[in-house]
Amino acid sequence: MRFHEVVHGVYFDDLDVFGVLHNARYPLLLERTIGDFWKRMGWGGLAELERNPDQFHLVRVNHLEYIQAVEGLDEVRVRIWVEKLGTTSLTFAFSVLPTDQDTVFAKGYRVLVCVDPENRRPKPWSTDFRAQLEPYRSDLA
Repeated sequence: MRFHEVVHGVYFDDLDVFGVLHNARYPLLLERTIGDFWKRMGWGGLAELERNPDQFHLVRVNHLEYIQAVEGLDEVRVRIWVEKLGTTSLTFAFSVLPTDQDTVFAKGYRVLVCVDPENRRPKPWSTDFRAQLEPYRSDLA
């Protein structure tokens, strides 16, 4: 199983009053990592629904567990992979790690649902999309 990983800087304005990465920054780092993943999959920055209808999806769940604090100005890696691909849903698992070891600072998952843009109801992911995600799926390993 493959994963996708992005290194992010931790800057002064990312820290709380204790010099620790603020809890609200973790979802932002996840969002940026998933955005980078979509870019690698050939998606542009803005939705191109005519060319790629799978881009119309909504977040159903964000779940995050903080394991160990990220202290001070630094860099972290955010690693994502596909934990499960259902008919209409997709679960990305993720972990936040230091750059020099595999100690987990935080972990969690995000569930996306593919949605029809006209009626806003769940719809199945396309066959092409499913094939593109296959190497990243841990549920097939």
